[in-house]
Amino acid sequence: MSLYICRLCRKLNNGQNGGSLVETAIALMLFGIISVAFLTSLSNSSKARLAADEHTAARALAQSQIEALLKESYQFSYDPLPVSTAFAGYSTVVTTDNLRNGNIQKITVTVVHDDHNVTALSGYKVNR
Repeated sequence: MSLYICRLCRKLNNGQNGGSLVETAIALMLFGIISVAFLTSLSNSSKARLAADEHTAARALAQSQIEALLKESYQFSYDPLPVSTAFAGYSTVVTTDNLRNGNIQKITVTVVHDDHNVTALSGYKVNR
């Protein structure tokens, strides 16, 4: 494309050799457009990676909390377990729904990071 633009500029300059101001301006404009597109895509991919990392960490935390709560004895409500230092900035909220006359519980762990819910994971427990 730039070769075509250079040929067009030479025709406009009556075959004179050398770079003109118009050629330089067009080249800078193309460089600017390509640079903006590259930086925008770089920024978007960085944001997507951070969101994926946050979701993966939250999912691992929720899974560990659910597994630990399911090992505890049957109760009508549970307090959130302490969060490991590996998950600094994350917190959990534990909710229980008693089903079938209180013999089955649905335990839901919601992971919160930066004041918004990242993920929620549920498990079931039976009173035996």
